Amino acid sequence: METQSYAKTAVNTVKRLGNRGHYDYGTVHTIINTAPVLHVSFNDPEHPFPVVLPMLGCTGDFANPDADPKEAAQDIYIHGYVSARMFRKGKEAGEEGVPITVAATHIDGLVLSLTPFHNSCNYRSAIAYGHATLVTSPDERLYAMRLITDNVLPQRWDKSRIPPTKAELDSTSILKVRVESASAKVREGGPSEDRADLRDAELRARVWTGVVPVWLQWGEPVPAEGNEVGEVEGYIERWRLEENRRGKRGAYEAVEKGK
Repeated sequence: METQSYAKTAVNTVKRLGNRGHYDYGTVHTIINTAPVLHVSFNDPEHPFPVVLPMLGCTGDFANPDADPKEAAQDIYIHGYVSARMFRKGKEAGEEGVPITVAATHIDGLVLSLTPFHNSCNYRSAIAYGHATLVTSPDERLYAMRLITDNVLPQRWDKSRIPPTKAELDSTSILKVRVESASAKVREGGPSEDRADLRDAELRARVWTGVVPVWLQWGEPVPAEGNEVGEVEGYIERWRLEENRRGKRGAYEAVEKGK
């Protein structure tokens, strides 16, 4: 049976609080695909410090587009303006590609304890390690552009003016990250307290403890000055409301799962 998780290696193994580590495709890819922003890191010899770029991206498999990201290995496609330094590095790197790290993080709650030392957050994070190359195939570029667009807002590609113009295609590049290793780390539940603090009745009587749930909230759409559509299209509003419900539900479930 084909594995449905990333192999644990010296690179991706979660060392601190290893019981929070997850290596299955479902957890890792879901965190990446639901993160509003991916942070992409790489070394640039012309820059004195490591470079970190916030970018849009998601997982996909051009050779097998119907593959379930929760059950199959995936590449990560990243969208960017053609002059961005990472895309220049991708051109220079050739077939092997640029070594990069992709990070995605969600905060699900602020965990408040009796002492600041034990304050924490409920979170879901994923880190993927791989090599990035510039996508040159016209078909794969369009596949990735549609994939990233619909990952942000399902159906938006087909509901917009397509196909892209030559100028749009010339100014936009796509990087494909061949993922070699990845892992996730998840914290759920409520506060963790010292036994001595739990025996301190005066302390427990004056300090509130618990979790303040956190989730991404999509607000009421604001029309552009040039918008001529009377009402927000149904697919946008349905997506917005469902994402808000999903985010809230997940934040509260994170509290309960840790009990």
